[in-house]
Amino acid sequence: MQHYDIVLFDLDGTLTDPGLGITNAVAHALRRFNIPVPPRPELYKFIGPPLVDSFMEYYGMTKEQADTAVIYYREHYRDTGLFENVVYDGIDAMLTRLTAAGKMPVLATSKPEVFARRILEHFNLDRYFPFVAGATLDGSLSTKGDVIARALTLCHPAELCRVVMVGDRKHDILGAKENGLDSIGVLYGYGDRPELEQAGATYIAPTVADLEALLLG
Repeated sequence: MQHYDIVLFDLDGTLTDPGLGITNAVAHALRRFNIPVPPRPELYKFIGPPLVDSFMEYYGMTKEQADTAVIYYREHYRDTGLFENVVYDGIDAMLTRLTAAGKMPVLATSKPEVFARRILEHFNLDRYFPFVAGATLDGSLSTKGDVIARALTLCHPAELCRVVMVGDRKHDILGAKENGLDSIGVLYGYGDRPELEQAGATYIAPTVADLEALLLG
């Protein structure tokens, strides 16, 4: 396996399990549109991709309606749903060992950067991340490819072959490919093996322990 010095991490479904908070916020937005709320598992598909895209794809909204749905979503998420979230077992210890080994973790998330920073601080994970790249609230930066590109401008890698993207959905893998990076798809989040393999993940890590083993060689 290639030796990686810089590890770009997705947040939702990779470092933390945000299932409760995100689905509660989506349900809140649907209620504001008087749309019946389906069982929670049906809303897990909102975890990972940009929200505007998901509201348009799954509920047939126009761009304007989807933008409004995101506003409604944030009514719940910004102060409550943000913290309806848990860190996956083993993540803190893995980040400790990665940094001790001289690796640089960098956050690259489609979540608005302001929310991502609050989550890292809440769970005391911010100490591991010298750089944080996230989406903008106004939607001017939202795709995973653009977020990864911003992360790269922040950490200035000497060689792209020494950088790897870690995530649980196809958007992480495709965004990595768009920027010329290798990728690791994790199976403990919200994507499955077929999704990640079809997107072209360089490696697959079923568990946090497997991910750590890949990164530390």
